[in-house]
Amino acid sequence: MNAISASNLCKVYQNGRKALTNLSIEVQEGEIFSLLGPNGAGKSTLINILTTFLQPTSGKILIMGKDLYAEQKSIRSLISCVAQNVSIDNHLSLRENMLFQGRLYKLDKPTANKRMDALITAFDLREYEKNKVTAYSGGIKRRLDIAMSMMSYPKILFLDEPTVGMDIESRQAMWDVVKKIKSDFGTTILLTTHYLEEADMLSDTVCIMQDGHELVQDTPQNLRQHTGQKVIRIDLDSSENCQDIVKLISDLQFVKGIRQEQNTLYANTQNPMQDFRILNQMLMDKQTRYFSIGVLTPSLDDVFLSLTQNKGGR
Repeated sequence: MNAISASNLCKVYQNGRKALTNLSIEVQEGEIFSLLGPNGAGKSTLINILTTFLQPTSGKILIMGKDLYAEQKSIRSLISCVAQNVSIDNHLSLRENMLFQGRLYKLDKPTANKRMDALITAFDLREYEKNKVTAYSGGIKRRLDIAMSMMSYPKILFLDEPTVGMDIESRQAMWDVVKKIKSDFGTTILLTTHYLEEADMLSDTVCIMQDGHELVQDTPQNLRQHTGQKVIRIDLDSSENCQDIVKLISDLQFVKGIRQEQNTLYANTQNPMQDFRILNQMLMDKQTRYFSIGVLTPSLDDVFLSLTQNKGGR
């Protein structure tokens, strides 16, 4: 069964700006579904529509089989949303925050306490119960915020960039929480993220968006094969003159996109098996110091780059 099904979804604001144009997605029940896209792609608008904060201009949407237009109240009882801004009350303790959330959804006291204890254990929050909420780190506050959103037994949880601004250790802890929500509670998760490795690590399905519509929707594994091409990897000796080398390679007519990770460059080209020889010769002619060049299977970063960037956008 689809947890979310949206067909030909459009949203035009009063000022005439088109935020979504004939977008269609399907989210399977029990999966982790990630939305990727540059700023302005329409991710926030889509989340606001699916969570009933905005009305679409046109299109069909079903949430757990219920029509978004006709059954909004019923849908709201099935979903929960964690925005980028933390919604914790700093004047309440950890347990008081969670119990207050339970009261909003009219959970009886035994049910609320049972649910709260299960979430505190699952999210590794037990050691923080006696601490003041104001003393929590950003990562712990986010974890509590998500635990609060789970008090209502949602069928679908929306997470809007849940790890933004976190250090890598806190992000990895949050990844474990997201996985537990799926495995321990069977909740469908739709998240937005700017971190491609996060989508790659967590997702059953990834949807890449641009200009208000979906470019592609598939598993991370299948997306790597989407372009039908390999990529050229160049490992430089150092970062010295790296930007000059990036510009040099980018200006080549057959290079469709290039990204950099420290001293390593990844180039999308028309014919990698042939083009890497040209690149190799050019680097030698320019006396560029590098220690390896080769062709490999693209990562999710490379797929994203090939779909969302072009020669004029680099």
